[in-house]
Amino acid sequence: MTEQRKSAVAIASPWVWCTPLIPLSLAIAIYFGELQTLTFLFINRYTQMLPDTLWTWLTFLGNGWGVFAVCFPLLLLSPRLLSAGLFASSLGGIVSLIIKPFLELPRPASVLALGDFYIVGEPLLHRAMPSGHTLTAFAAAAGIYFASDRNKRSSLWWLFVLAGFAGLSRNALGAHWLTDVLAGCAIGLWSGMLGAVLALCIPENQLTPNHFWPRLLALGGLVTFYVMLTQTLDSELNQSLQYACAALISITLALFIKAQKPKAI
Repeated sequence: MTEQRKSAVAIASPWVWCTPLIPLSLAIAIYFGELQTLTFLFINRYTQMLPDTLWTWLTFLGNGWGVFAVCFPLLLLSPRLLSAGLFASSLGGIVSLIIKPFLELPRPASVLALGDFYIVGEPLLHRAMPSGHTLTAFAAAAGIYFASDRNKRSSLWWLFVLAGFAGLSRNALGAHWLTDVLAGCAIGLWSGMLGAVLALCIPENQLTPNHFWPRLLALGGLVTFYVMLTQTLDSELNQSLQYACAALISITLALFIKAQKPKAI
């Protein structure tokens, strides 16, 4: 059995697919246990001990453009993993677009007085659940993790730590309840598993730099480069991080273009 096949079998294991039920159950318990405000205010208060810039940078890891920019070097290192993260984030984004308007739940700024909690940026009022940034962060992390070889996964635990802090940043910045973050985590994990399954279906010979799919990913990188330089993502505090990501993308694209040239015999 090939390593890719083994990875696909591992993803299909029932216990793996049930893992997201843990954060989802916790979200339900907090919501119906009337602990939503208490948990939000607790996290929002004590995360103020760290600078706003740190939290906005962590939130950037849950922005779709931001995640793609940070992961873009995988175009050279492992286009399959980049594909898994992209598929997972896209699937999660579609689910979020469907669920948010359907639930139409209020955010903290719509329920609490603005003076009662700390908020960075413009107050967001509606479409709270799930947290889209948390969903995207966990989708990308899970997609990359489950699309990796099984013997390499133990070294990728930090992806979920980063995703967790990206979710926590949404509470720290006053944008989401803890329940929104937990729901985003659960949906993101499921999206990541599905994204990994899709990425594992791509034939290996179609992932070399001179084939269509990697070139399409490179085109996406070019668009992301433009976005990094022309838009402000989530907060003005992220501007320096965006410029750094633009530099990272440009270096990756330069190396990718170089890889297009046929090797001399």
